[in-house]
Amino acid sequence: MANEQSKNTKPGFAERFVNFFKGIGRSFKNMFHELKKVSWPTKKDMINYSVVVFVFMIVMGVIIGVFDLGAGALIKLITG
Repeated sequence: MANEQSKNTKPGFAERFVNFFKGIGRSFKNMFHELKKVSWPTKKDMINYSVVVFVFMIVMGVIIGVFDLGAGALIKLITG
């Protein structure tokens, strides 16, 4: 009878508090184990990827700037 009562009762605040932090700890432990499985890029690869992203940002900035200048000129033509 005592076992049935302890199964049906809610855990107290202290027990829930401890279980909460155990769950967080377990999540970080699992994340750490997963990160060990990741194949990280080499320094050369990271430099290449960074250069590609930087060049892409410059090209897109120029394209957006040209569209902006064109739209501004078009608005000036329309408004007079």
